[in-house]
Amino acid sequence: MLAEKSDRYIELLQSFPPRPIKPETELEKVQEIIDGLLDSRELTSEQRDYMNLLGILVHEYKDKYVSIPDLSGVDLLNALIEELSLKQKDLVPIFKTESIVSAVLSGQRKFTVEHIEKLAEFFKVSPSVFFSKP
Repeated sequence: MLAEKSDRYIELLQSFPPRPIKPETELEKVQEIIDGLLDSRELTSEQRDYMNLLGILVHEYKDKYVSIPDLSGVDLLNALIEELSLKQKDLVPIFKTESIVSAVLSGQRKFTVEHIEKLAEFFKVSPSVFFSKP
């Protein structure tokens, strides 16, 4: 039984030998394999171990080559608005008026506690991300 499990794991390793990811095309291939495994109904322990190994390689690649800006406060709100193709009027339920939305986004007005709570709920993130970092 143990040899059988070991053989299945070795087959996975041989089908796509894991190695450090360098070009983005390799990242896409690794992601395709992970997605294929995730599409399986139920993963075997060997598949989970293999996927975990591939996940570590993806994480290392992203740590090394992908820079994610450290945004918070109004900068983060502006980025979320752009990323989700929102308009200022989409935030009126949070800020009550479009002029308040505009004033907050331009830095003329600060978030209130109520704004932060509603933004966190709206974007499904921690309220702490809307506090500006020094």
